[in-house]
Amino acid sequence: MKKVAILVPESSVIQAIADLQYCFSAVNQFLAASGLKPLFSISLVGQTSEAKLSGGLYSVFTDKTIWQPEQYDLIMIPALFGDLEAAIEANRHFIPWLKQKNAAGAELASLCVGACLLAATGLLEGKKCSTHWGLVQKFKTMFPGVVVQDGAIVTEQSGFYFSGGANSYWNLLLHLTEKFGGRHLAVLVSKYFAVDINRNSQASYTIFKAQMNHADDAVKEAQFFLLNKTLRAGLLWMK
Repeated sequence: MKKVAILVPESSVIQAIADLQYCFSAVNQFLAASGLKPLFSISLVGQTSEAKLSGGLYSVFTDKTIWQPEQYDLIMIPALFGDLEAAIEANRHFIPWLKQKNAAGAELASLCVGACLLAATGLLEGKKCSTHWGLVQKFKTMFPGVVVQDGAIVTEQSGFYFSGGANSYWNLLLHLTEKFGGRHLAVLVSKYFAVDINRNSQASYTIFKAQMNHADDAVKEAQFFLLNKTLRAGLLWMK
């Protein structure tokens, strides 16, 4: 049985925590229905026993904290939201803990923008990773030693696993289910959750961003005008 820690960082996306727990629990239920042993032992792990998310709208009560001596086979880092530098600082106690657990044999997986917290450990230097397509340039600036796989839905390298943007984490969950439980179980999960098991690129979801690294103020003003007209919802965090 794989001992899985689902981290509950500050400023994380609650769906990316709940869906992980839901998926792994469903896998165990599928196996139990066939008279088989569970595949995953799942724990929510935080810096404290309670994490408040989405500006305090939600509270997540953890099963364990990082201060308890516990070893895991797989540690999952959910997506972060908001100011990335502030989020990394708020979760700074996870950084030495992740390094310690990885050195002791734990494999590490990040979802979407959670790759930033994993990269902050320094463990990804020279390694390939996936992240949200809209974060690629910022990620490269923050972590120039990491090789970002532009557009990739899932990346695996040497015990590290990554998903692309937003709901791409479902494809990572299918990948991990297949890796640890077999193709037949991954297909069952795919059918149950109605997730396309063959999706491997974020390219169809990307939004064109014009080159703005130039000194022509008039052109730049026009570019910002067109961008704001197109993206009213405020996707400027991706610039």
